[in-house]
Order: sequence, then structure tokens, then C-alpha cells
Amino acid sequence: MIKTPVWRYREAVRLLTLRELRVRYSNSALGVIWSLLAPLAMTVVFSVIYGVLMPTTLPAYPVFFLAGLLPWNFFSLSLTATTQAITANSNLVKRVYFPREILPISVVLANGINFLIALVPLAVLMIVYGVAFTPALLWVGVILAIQVALSIGLGLGLSAFNTLFRDVQQVIDIFLLPLFFATPIFYTLDLVQQPLLRQAILLANPMASLVSAYRAAIYGGQAPDLGLLAITALEALGLLALGWALFHRMSDAFTDEL
Repeated sequence: MIKTPVWRYREAVRLLTLRELRVRYSNSALGVIWSLLAPLAMTVVFSVIYGVLMPTTLPAYPVFFLAGLLPWNFFSLSLTATTQAITANSNLVKRVYFPREILPISVVLANGINFLIALVPLAVLMIVYGVAFTPALLWVGVILAIQVALSIGLGLGLSAFNTLFRDVQQVIDIFLLPLFFATPIFYTLDLVQQPLLRQAILLANPMASLVSAYRAAIYGGQAPDLGLLAITALEALGLLALGWALFHRMSDAFTDEL
């Protein structure tokens, strides 16, 4: 177990998480509704592409697509925001003592709340398209916990590196685009004919594994591949431990770099 004073600052984590949510939707007429409209707009676009222009045989395609897009949005927004978590709060870091890691953690938790809110329109689409609500949906909580660990681990490392090397933010922005297409969001991995290559993609890209797991539970109504999910969980925990270690190793230099 990683020993850290973060638990003693859990109230600060809660307040910072709420602040992240308030800042995101400040001066916005629709507020949190934007977190619902954006993925729904993407769903409409891809549903037109794969329903009219390039018809797909997948039933209830909007549910299929949104079940993959929502976890991806959670991941990509978390990476983008956690990378800047320290630099964007430079005044707070320089003036007040607190465990610096709660900044990227609060960003991930705020995006996690947005993800949970965005599940509401997904549930509505499931009803509209007749996709059954099955006990397999209970797996969503397990998969979400793995994704939170993965996002916090990557966020800790990226926020530390970005504090010392400001080019990291630009690298992440570039990196996320090809990763989007390497993740089975608008397609299935069955398109990859070679089983070994398909497994390599799932192992090398944790989000490919997680999106497949979410989709199995939500769209397919069945338990995810438990062996693959276990490997992804180990990857997430390993990245969490690595990110935590890097963050603490580099955190002494934060004040000088801000």
C-alpha cells in the first residue's frame, strides 16, 4: 500500500473536485448539459455515417458508439486537464502547503462525475433501441474503478513532467488523435483479422481493453473478458504506482519551475 497523507486531505479533494466542475461550467447558460450534448452530437454524426453513408450491420449502433465514446471522453479529457493540473494552479501551489497530488486526482474525479452524468442519455438510448438492462451492468463499476486508477496514474506522471517541460501538453494533444483511432470506439476489433495482432492491440492500449469491456457489459449484456480485464487492471495499478513515484520524485522542483 502506498503511504500518503492524501486521505487526511479528503475534504480538500472534495472541494477541489467541486471547484473543477464549477469552473468548467461557469458563465455557461446550459451548464452541465454541455457534457451531454457533445457526445450526443458525435453519436448523431457517426450514426449518419454508419447508418446512411456506410451502412453497418451492427444493431442499435448509437448505443454501440456511445458506450465506447463516453469512456474515451473521460480518458482524453482527464489526460488533457491533469497534464496542466500543477501549472494551472501555480499560485495555489506556491502559497499553500497541501499534497500536490490532490490536484490531478481532483481533475480525474471531476471528469468521472461528468462520465456518470453522461450515462443518463446512454440509458435513454438503450430504452429507445431496446437494448436490455442486464446484471452485466454491474461490471461498469469495476471497469470504472480500473479506468480511474489508470487516469490518475497517467495524470500524476504527466502533470509532473509538464511542470518541468511545458511541451508535454502539446505532445499529449497530438498523441490523443491517433490513439482515438487505435481504440475501438466507432468500430469493433473484429475488423482485425489476426488474433495475435488483436490481442497485442488490447494489451498495448489499455483504453482499447476498457472500451471493449464497457461495451460488453452495456451493449452486449455480458461479462467482459475477465482475463484481459485482470491484465488491464494490473497495467493500471502499475502505471498508478509509477506515476505516484515520479510525481513525488519530481515534486520538490515544482515551486522553482512555476
